[in-house]
This record gives sequence, structure tokens and C-alpha cells, in this order.
Amino acid sequence: MRKRYATPALVATGVALCLGLSACGGGGGGGQSADSGGAAGQGDAAGFNAALEKVVNPSDKKGGTLKMAITEAWDSIDPGDTYYALSWNFSRIYGRPLVTYNPAPGAEGRKLVPDLAESLGEASDGGKTWTYKIRPGVKFEDGTIITSKDVKYAVLRQLDKDTFVNGPTYFGDYLDLPKDFKSVYKTPDVNTDSAIETPDDQTIVFHLKKPYAGFDNFAATPATVPVPKDKDSGIKYRQHPIASGPYMFEKVEEGKQYTLVRNPNWDPATDPIRKALPDRYELQLGVEANDLDNRIMSGDLHIDLAGTGVQAAATATVQNDPELKARADNPTAARTWYISLLSDTPPFDNVECRKAVIYAADRVGLQNAYGGQLAGEIASGLMPPSIGGWQKLDLYPTGTGDVAKAKEALAACGKPDGFETTMTFRSDRPKEQAAAESMQQALAKAGIKLTLKGFPTSEYFPSYAGKPAYTKKNNIGIATNGWAADWNDGFGFFSQIVDSRVIREAGNYNLGVKSPEIDALIDKANLEQDAATRDAIWGEVDRKVMEGAYVLPAVWAKGLTLRGKGLTNVFVTGAYDMYDYLNLGVE
Repeated sequence: MRKRYATPALVATGVALCLGLSACGGGGGGGQSADSGGAAGQGDAAGFNAALEKVVNPSDKKGGTLKMAITEAWDSIDPGDTYYALSWNFSRIYGRPLVTYNPAPGAEGRKLVPDLAESLGEASDGGKTWTYKIRPGVKFEDGTIITSKDVKYAVLRQLDKDTFVNGPTYFGDYLDLPKDFKSVYKTPDVNTDSAIETPDDQTIVFHLKKPYAGFDNFAATPATVPVPKDKDSGIKYRQHPIASGPYMFEKVEEGKQYTLVRNPNWDPATDPIRKALPDRYELQLGVEANDLDNRIMSGDLHIDLAGTGVQAAATATVQNDPELKARADNPTAARTWYISLLSDTPPFDNVECRKAVIYAADRVGLQNAYGGQLAGEIASGLMPPSIGGWQKLDLYPTGTGDVAKAKEALAACGKPDGFETTMTFRSDRPKEQAAAESMQQALAKAGIKLTLKGFPTSEYFPSYAGKPAYTKKNNIGIATNGWAADWNDGFGFFSQIVDSRVIREAGNYNLGVKSPEIDALIDKANLEQDAATRDAIWGEVDRKVMEGAYVLPAVWAKGLTLRGKGLTNVFVTGAYDMYDYLNLGVE
């Protein structure tokens, strides 16, 4: 899912910015000598923010083990069942979507380039038909040739949101699917050529219900990573996704660790964007956050896979240590950390009760919870400033809270003495726990009592905060949330989090925005051909979300990230605003 310059939603584009994907690679950068700060292996290009626009320590050296870690277990390593930016970025090590992102730092990394496909999509029928040719000779890890049918099957399987609750709904929303098609598991014999044709083993043709000139953005999602039908095991496929990229899984211990080794059937002649430098990847899950930071600082780990920055305890250390600061970057993301107010849970079905929470919240306290000023600017709206159509909103205070205004809103919603509700957060994310605790303290001053409940990241949206039956039953009215654009325009940012029509039984990211007026504005924007007018409509969507008090924005995100010692080909990609994982190496 994610930054920067708006891409027209209805005009063909080669630029995309995602919460989930980006290609990594070589490019410019400095020499190979150690810098004066002693940051081993960082080269003379090293320094604070060096990786924002350059490749730090460029290298073609193969070999070694690249060590990653993360505090959590994210939703899934199944490319058809995942919706975290870190996962979309990481998945390209073992999976090849039709299209991905240019392996280059900064803004150049936002450009779409062919991956499994020979070229970007060829549009016809006014943007309703999109054709791709699969590169010949690309193989799965078992040596089987990948065909267009494997891509078609992959796209169709992930439409089953009963089985795969995670991930966006783009293909399901746009493909011209037959009415009697339910899923590849429930209706396997239904002909789906009206949606996806495979006239030969190299050609795949997508047919849409309505035009969308940015369809290459859909093709860049992990949903197009090929899946062999005879190896698909439904939800159990996550235990060993079949590799189409240069690495395959050697060990999968869900929630604990993943190890990847070279795919012997990957042919670099078919893959112009991957260097495939390490011999092995080792990824540890569930590592305590401060320990993870310390291990990167010491050189025991190379990368924090989450890519959102060090914890508060490490921030001052990095700022005050010249060697560490020379290995640090502070990228700005098209991401907003925010708090959802669930409008289906009483009393949040009343807009004034939602406003009471926003007025009472300590916005400075929330900024501090996410890491202070280095974590980002206090947000006054949901939309980040880097998305086209952004406007500075001033509907609510952004200081330490206005208890008087909160109590006025409570009286207006019939709760003059306050109320009780439950707030959820991702328990393996210390910053979100700190945000929840800040909310608990601030809202108490206005008479709103919060019970806090933490849940693991891997099940947060599928089973808890994103499952309406659970939230209603358990009186969950508030939930920590965060979002980065799937690509850099209003549609890529808003469509999955404020459109009420994408809400399903589980796995939701829109936790409470239900407004026919907002839905109508989304449709209006998608039909608008003029970029400036369209951007202005997305700005109006942002205003309506805030007027409806559906969310409490915390910060427009930044992150203080660290490059590990001995890491090569390090740069921040404009596609994810985190380190690009595709072509990293080790000395």
C-alpha cells in the first residue's frame, strides 16, 4: 500500500506509489570506501538521508545472508492474501507480478515497469480491455513453465474473500465477471473468459466493466503473482507459496521465522530488474521492538522489515551518535497514522459523539506516541499532503485537546456525562499501544472511559477491528489504524478506506466510514477526466470524512529508519517510502 505526485486516475500513467510494492535496484551512489563516521560498509555516499535520492553502497557482489526482523507477524506471505506495504515490497523477492516499480531511488522508483510481463499493459476498447504478454521461459521453483493461465488463476483465486480476507478489492470491483461465478473453489467450472481471457500461454487479456486508464496499478499488486492451480491449497498456501522470483521458501514457521534460499529455476535472462545478490534471507518475527533497534545499531541485523522507523528509545540515540546518524534516513510517506471511529457501534452512530472524541484527544500526545516530530506532522485531515487535491483543513484543534468543546459535543449527542467504549490497537506495535494509552488518558478528562484491547497484527483486520460482527458484539468503538496510498492519487489512497461499498464480512480497512455522499464523490472523481478537477473532488472527499468525524488523524507519517552495517544497494523507493527490498545485498 504509498507518495508523492498525483497520478491521473483516468489517464494512462507510468507512475505509481504504493502501500505495498516497489522495485529495487542499482543506480548511482558513492564509492566503496568507509566513511569518516565509521559506518562499516556504507561507502562515501553514506550520511543522514543519503538513501533518499541515491543508492548507498552500490554493489553487484553475490553471496552472504541478509538478516531481517520485525516485531509482528503480518497478515500473510500468500501474494493473494496480503495488504501490508512491507509485504508487497518483500513479496517481490519470491513472486513476480505482471508489473512492478522501477528499481531506483526517490521519485524514479514510482515509475511502473514490466516484470513478469514483457511490457506495460496495452489498452483498448476505451480503457476497458487490457492485454499483457508473459515473458517466455519464466519458471516456477519446480521447473514448470509459467503461463498466462497461472496468472489468471492467481487473480481469480484472491477474489474469494471468504478464504482470503486480506487484500484490496480492485479486481473484484472492476472485472466483468459472470454473475454465476462465486470463486475458483465454489464454482470451478464457470467460464470466466468475460473477465479474463488466455488465448495462448503467453497472452492474458483483462476485460473491465468500466474503463480505468490506471489498470497497470492493479497489475502491480501481488494479486498477479502466478499461482499453479495444482499446487494451490487455499488458505494453507501461505505455508509455502510457490516461487516465481529468484528466492524460494526453505522454512516457514508462521509467527516465528521465514528463511529463503535461491530458486534454482530462476533465470536472470528473463528478469531485467532483479540482481538476486544474497544466497539466503533470514527473517525473524515477533522480535521485541527495542531489541530489534539495538540489533540493527550493533550490526546483528540488516533491516527492520516494517520500514516505519525506530522506536522512541532509539530516536535520541541515533540523533546523538554520528556513526548511527550517518546510517539513518527520515523519509516522508504518503501515509497517515490515524484512529478510526466505528460508526456502527453506539454511541458512535451519532456524529456528535464522534466529534467529542476528536475534540478531547491530545494530538501532541498522539504525535509523541508515534515518535515525535521525526514521526511526522500532526495531521488535520486523513489525506496526506503529497496526494493531489490536498488542502489544509482546520475543523478541529490540533493541540493537547479541548475538553470544553468535547463536553459540548457530548451534550449534543445525549451523553452529557460521557460514556464507555473499547479501543483496539495492534499489540505488537508499541507506538499504537502508546497512542491508545494517550487516548485513554485524554478522553477520561471529558468523561469518556476507554477499555483498551490489543490484538496481533496478523489477525487485527481479519478477526477483530476489521470484522464488523466482532466489533459490534464487543462494543469496539475506536481502533488504531494507518494507511498509505496503493498508488499516488486520490483513488489509490481513499478507495479502500472510505468507500462504504468495499466493506465486507471481515478483513476491512474501512472501519466505519459510511456515507452515500462520500460514495457519490468517489464515483464522480472516477468519471472526471480533468486532473485538476478530479484532484479537487478528492480534496472534497477528505473534507467530508472530517466533517463526518469518521476518523481522528494522528500524523502524516515519517519514519527514522536505519541501514544495517554491511548492507549494499540501499535506497528509499518512492513507491513505498521505505527501503526497497528487491536488490539489497550484503558485503
